[in-house]
Formats: sequence, structure tokens, C-alpha cells
Amino acid sequence: MKASDRNGYRKSLLQEKERLGAALAYLRAENPGADEEGALDLASLEGHLAEVGSVTLDREMDYSLEDVVQQELAAITGALERIEQKSFGRCTSCGKAIAAERLAARPWASLCIDCKRREERG
Repeated sequence: MKASDRNGYRKSLLQEKERLGAALAYLRAENPGADEEGALDLASLEGHLAEVGSVTLDREMDYSLEDVVQQELAAITGALERIEQKSFGRCTSCGKAIAAERLAARPWASLCIDCKRREERG
């Protein structure tokens, strides 16, 4: 892979990392954890089971979103490290080149499409 291509991917990855970092900060600011000050006191909703259920569902969705964002941030960090090591664009499993179309869609991809399919099948 040419240095200019790696620089383009680096720029794209850094932009996505910034965007996801801001999204994660927003999620955390809007939904403080149960032990943090400002957290909703579910005990105050006693007798309002529908409200408790709604709040609980919202929290679970936010925690799931946080997990997804954290996983993508870790994948982006890994991709940036592979750029520095000049191994970016190669499958970390089989060593083959990752298709340009795959990298365009998911520049943090670490597996070629064949290895990713095998991983998903288990």
C-alpha cells in the first residue's frame, strides 16, 4: 500500500475516532451510571412499574451503545497502530490483502472478508 493511501486512511480513522469519542462523551453525560451523582433514583418511581421498565430499557440501550462505540474505538486504535507498523490493509488472520472496497467501507477492518465470514460462523 502506498504511503498516500495510508495517510488517507489515517485521516479517515482519526476523524471517525473523534466523532465516536464525542458520541461516547455525550452518552456518558446524558446517562450517568447508577453510582454517580445525578443518576435517576428508581426507588422514587415505586408504584410506577411502566416508568421503571421504560427507564431500565433506556439505560440498557445506552449501555449497549456505549459497548459498541468502545469496541469500534478499540478497532480504530488497532488500525492506526497497523498503519504505523505498515501492516495496515493486510488480514491479521491469513495475511492476505484486505479488499479496497472493504477498507473504504470499514477502514478499521482487520480481517479480509473470507476470514471475517469464518469468524462470524464460529
